[in-house]
Amino acid sequence: MATASLFENPNNSPLADRLRPKDFGDVVGQGHLLEEGGVLDNFSRTGFLPSIILWGNPGSGKTTLAKIIARKSKKHLELLSAVTSGIADLKKVFEAATARKKDGLETILFIDEIHRFNRSQQDAFLPFIENGTIILIGATTENPSFELNSALLSRAKVLTLNRLSEDALLQLIGKAEEHYKTKIPLTDEAKHMLCNLADGDGRVLLNMCEEIFNLPKKSAPLNPEQLTKIIQKRMPLYDKNREGHYNLISALHKSMRGSDVNAALYYYARMLDGGEDPLYIARRLIRFASEDIGMADPQALVQAMAAKQAYETLGSPEGELMITQCVIYLSTAPKSNAAYVAHSAALKSAKQYGSLMPPKHILNAPTKFMKEEGYAKGYEYDHNTEKGFSGQNYFPEEMQRQDIYQPKEVGFERDITKRMEYWNNLREQKK
Repeated sequence: MATASLFENPNNSPLADRLRPKDFGDVVGQGHLLEEGGVLDNFSRTGFLPSIILWGNPGSGKTTLAKIIARKSKKHLELLSAVTSGIADLKKVFEAATARKKDGLETILFIDEIHRFNRSQQDAFLPFIENGTIILIGATTENPSFELNSALLSRAKVLTLNRLSEDALLQLIGKAEEHYKTKIPLTDEAKHMLCNLADGDGRVLLNMCEEIFNLPKKSAPLNPEQLTKIIQKRMPLYDKNREGHYNLISALHKSMRGSDVNAALYYYARMLDGGEDPLYIARRLIRFASEDIGMADPQALVQAMAAKQAYETLGSPEGELMITQCVIYLSTAPKSNAAYVAHSAALKSAKQYGSLMPPKHILNAPTKFMKEEGYAKGYEYDHNTEKGFSGQNYFPEEMQRQDIYQPKEVGFERDITKRMEYWNNLREQKK
């Protein structure tokens, strides 16, 4: 449960807590949420507050905004974490909020890590939000559309917090300098490196600043090399089972599709740096080779299979170079989705026409009965024809010819297009 101490910043608390903004004007990096006409601007001017979900990276200011809202609203605040709370805790909150409502006092319920509540726990909020017993403020690092019930989302306004930019992080360094009444002992290059190490997380940045300010005094500011010896690199934000994983594999796939080899290599490196299994990437490259290149360069699939096999032979880190080579090959190869489109079209055609019998002349006749039924009658052996092409009909007799595969004028498919046009002309001449 929330108490007054939750809003106090004692001198022995971490720097990030001592510098926590107490008003919207002190929040950095989230100006888009405070602009005129927005939810928080309207709240500041009118006091009206709908239920909201604050979605953003760690250290972007979700809890800070929730505390400012609670302080300015003059409503009763209940504070829970979905990590440590369950249905029993929620019931107590709802009962107390119901009693308060009868006395004319509104309740704000702040749930940190709300995505950790399961579906049934999330459903428990619905009646109390609808009847005004609580105003819900949920904070999550995960995409709400994946992790929260649609019913809950329909009753709340999602506010997306930005990852803190370098400018925003530099502002936080400035606030830390004001707090300590001295400049941070870093060169300009080291200061920019510190921002990079924070990776958009304001809390992490201020924790590192606190560590630096408490170092023994030195005559010269720390340079980047000295800084890296003191500060451990923060692991990149990447969860192999959640949105970061899907965002980066999507970015890699689309960069290769767009033939941007440099962007593709960047996202590939991001995934490796985040701890992704290289074999997962290799499997996705195999899929890409057929889906986005196909017959425009038939070697693409061979290269993708070879990269996977080479990685399995060598392992990490040596085998990662073979996957890098494959990313380069696929990114710079001619692109065609004709095979992918043909696959979908063939499946659609198969479902549409059902179990039609193939024409009898292309079926084998291993028995006398089948010969009498006309199986294999009139079949022309293509290799025995003048041009190695008989032009016979191979579709079921009840079905019109289908142009399922339509190659594009790129790469190897240019040659395939010419062959298909040649065969079509021979087929037309035979009619």
